[in-house]
Amino acid sequence: MQCAVALSCQTQVREAVKELSASIRRQLVRSVDLLLVFFTPEYHAAIEKLSFALRHSLKPRVLLGCTGEGIIAGDRELEGTPSIAVLAASLPGVALFPFAIPIADWESLLSDAHGSRIRQRVGSVSPDPDETRAFVLLADPFSTPAVEWLQALDHAFPGIPAVGGMASGGVHPGDNRLIVQEEIIEDGAIGVRVAGPVRVDTVVSQGCRPIGDPLLVTGAEGNLILTLGGRPGLDVVREQIERLRPEEQMLVLDGLFLGIVINEYQHAFERGDFLVRHVLGVDQNTGAIAIGDNVRAGQTVQLHVRDAVMADRDLRAQMALAARDETAPLGGLIFSCNGRGSRLFDVPHHDIGCVLEAVPETPIAGFFAAGELGPAGGRNFVHGNTACVALFRPI
Repeated sequence: MQCAVALSCQTQVREAVKELSASIRRQLVRSVDLLLVFFTPEYHAAIEKLSFALRHSLKPRVLLGCTGEGIIAGDRELEGTPSIAVLAASLPGVALFPFAIPIADWESLLSDAHGSRIRQRVGSVSPDPDETRAFVLLADPFSTPAVEWLQALDHAFPGIPAVGGMASGGVHPGDNRLIVQEEIIEDGAIGVRVAGPVRVDTVVSQGCRPIGDPLLVTGAEGNLILTLGGRPGLDVVREQIERLRPEEQMLVLDGLFLGIVINEYQHAFERGDFLVRHVLGVDQNTGAIAIGDNVRAGQTVQLHVRDAVMADRDLRAQMALAARDETAPLGGLIFSCNGRGSRLFDVPHHDIGCVLEAVPETPIAGFFAAGELGPAGGRNFVHGNTACVALFRPI
């Protein structure tokens, strides 16, 4: 990957594509194999022109893109302004298999116990990990059963990382746009299977930290936690909050989250061992707690709060570990939660700044997502309040 370009503009699509294409040609020696484009909703009316112009100008083997309420590219995070970002990749010898899954196909694909339909859809007859290196996934949050989709993908391709984001910026179903090759769709999911001489390393950095004590779910129904340790969930949560230090209680006012332990076989749980979900509401009469995911009795959970200081330290530490590799990345993708950026940090361009501090001069692009996709504990999940990074390295 040799180029990442961002525009913040009110220009017409023709002028925007002309500027993007000229910059890519200056920096990219070989032809474009993979072209990713992310755009704010202000460009929806011109998506067909944008897609056609990029394909005509750069002739990529694979074109993928989607809506983002904020755009990330180069060293900038563009929020609240009409923007387009492009990442162009030259990947000699790497096989790329684009695919699209419209809303009408989910039932058939997710009911396949053997994973053969999924492998066929993504252009593979085998889950051989030596063939497939990673998936890059983009999806509409209103029409994609993301949790079930990632579980099915894990079953069909065990151990293969999937990284990406849920399109954002749309308020209602049908508001987002997805681009795959010549198609422009409003629902479902798209992606590309990456195979061959490339390594894809991932970083999933949390924006929340645990507070209080680990708690055992003893009663649950769907996304409702009925009891914790045999007592009404709301009573237990209130007691946990009352025992917090005053500064932690202040963080609760910014929003309360619940972390679900990924690996129950651990003896102790730390930051990064949880899938963090929003607390959506409570029932004062029954004491039930509603969260943004299904939960079952026997799982361990812990309260979480958003913490900018912790989020900064975690991303810097994880990127420092990723930068220890002697092979420099060719390029990268970043998908940050739309609750990060200026909503969490006091400094601009925080997440991309931390990434480039560790891997300077690496072309990177992405967007602020309504859910970030990335691996944890050997499986792929939908995350919240995270920054998910994929670094592409040659083999």
